[in-house]
Amino acid sequence: MRITRLEPGEVFVFGSNAAGLHAAGAAALAHERFGAVWGQGHGLHGQSYAINSMSGLAVLQHEVTGFVSFAAERPELRFLVTEIGCGIAGYTPTEVAPFFAGVGANVVLPERFAEELGR
Repeated sequence: MRITRLEPGEVFVFGSNAAGLHAAGAAALAHERFGAVWGQGHGLHGQSYAINSMSGLAVLQHEVTGFVSFAAERPELRFLVTEIGCGIAGYTPTEVAPFFAGVGANVVLPERFAEELGR
């Protein structure tokens, strides 16, 4: 599913780089349409949430852990997660999906992540 628009209360969750240079892929879409801020490589900005996926798998896992906690504290929001880390960063859903195992009902995972988690 390609996300092209958001409803109020929805947040586009995408992979970024540490420098927040949102030049391609989902990051560019987040910057162009959903409020991602150039130069900000992680966190909530507008209707987008950036996760650093370009600084290694350990950093990605740490960033996702922070996101999972953030989303749990905001049940009024609905988070639409892209296949973070599975594009330019070069990881597979098998590697990344387990990081999202503890997400709540307000987090919508991409199909391949959900399949990896048996959802």
